[in-house]
Amino acid sequence: MSEPTRQPPGKSRKKRYIWIALAVAAILLLGKVLFFSAPPKPDFATAEARLADMEDSVLASGTLEAVRQVSVGAQVSGQLKSLKVQLGDEVQQGQLVAEIDDMTQQNDLRNAQAALATRKAERQAKLATLKQAELAYARQRQMLSRDASSREDFEQAEANLKVTRAEIAALDAQIAQAEIEVDKARVNLGYTRISSPMDGKVVAIVTKEGQTVNSIQTAPTIIKVAQVDTMTVKAQISEADVTRVRPGQKVYFTILGEPDKRYYGTLRAIEPAPDSIQRDESTSALTGASSTTTGTSAAVYYNGLFEVPNPDETLRISMTAQVFIVLGEARQTLVIPSSALGKRGEDGRYTVRVVGADNQPVERQIKVGMNNNVTAQVLEGLSAGEKVVSAEAAAPAAPQ
Repeated sequence: MSEPTRQPPGKSRKKRYIWIALAVAAILLLGKVLFFSAPPKPDFATAEARLADMEDSVLASGTLEAVRQVSVGAQVSGQLKSLKVQLGDEVQQGQLVAEIDDMTQQNDLRNAQAALATRKAERQAKLATLKQAELAYARQRQMLSRDASSREDFEQAEANLKVTRAEIAALDAQIAQAEIEVDKARVNLGYTRISSPMDGKVVAIVTKEGQTVNSIQTAPTIIKVAQVDTMTVKAQISEADVTRVRPGQKVYFTILGEPDKRYYGTLRAIEPAPDSIQRDESTSALTGASSTTTGTSAAVYYNGLFEVPNPDETLRISMTAQVFIVLGEARQTLVIPSSALGKRGEDGRYTVRVVGADNQPVERQIKVGMNNNVTAQVLEGLSAGEKVVSAEAAAPAAPQ
């Protein structure tokens, strides 16, 4: 029996290397084919048209004020003798809140009453003189008719009667003036008892007990009373937004202490002029006078006013509010990012690029409703789930 032919060891090893090289080459060729045949990655970012709640609103910074606030002041000068309330007290209309030392006012009233009594006594004395003058005149007239007296004596008696009557008329005027002084002194005495002009809460005590107040130039404030069960929000609306805002629109706001809680109201009014018109400099500029403090580049704001209930007094005077004036809102409407909107045509429709099944964008015209510069409402032209190009991909950074 013959033995099998055996190949030399070197030739077998060489054949094995050839097969390994062929396998590696096949793998590399397959990878190259797969790589170059794969679709290119898109060079843009996309967003999906979806249903969501949407709101278009004007943002404004606001300040809270009491719906009504008054400064309770003194109308007479003197020392504040007693203060009947404390900070935070609830007061009623007509309630006594403070007293001023009334010694001066009492003395003024006594002097006025004494002057009135003097004038009345003088009038009584003149009435007696008038009676004598009337009798003397009647006697002289009767004697003159009998030629028992001279005409000079008659004329003198007549003159005395007229003078006495005139003096009584002057005293009547003085009595009326004295009565006015008495009434004035009595009123000033009443002013030493200071009462609250309305129901509310004491929100500030300006003058302390023992201080002297001077009412000659301006009425000094003793306390401030406010109604805080309802608050007024004063929202500063920029001139760029004020033309889009109308009384009656829905508003809501948040405060720093409760950023997640909304307080709702209805816009009541928009003030016709900015606060700057109340300053003398701005008023002078409007009337043509020179002004160095008013610049044309200064921002202009108009105050929008609305009220909000405050039964638990959570809201406080001078709080800062972030106010949203709602221009429009929709529930579960179709929306896309505002950045996806292209040019606006003459018919009002916008151009968007819709991504097709082949991952390529195709331009389409859509009708847009609200647009708050973040989200746009789609009324026609898109369906939920379709993808639109929202931004171009950033270019790769250049090698260093």
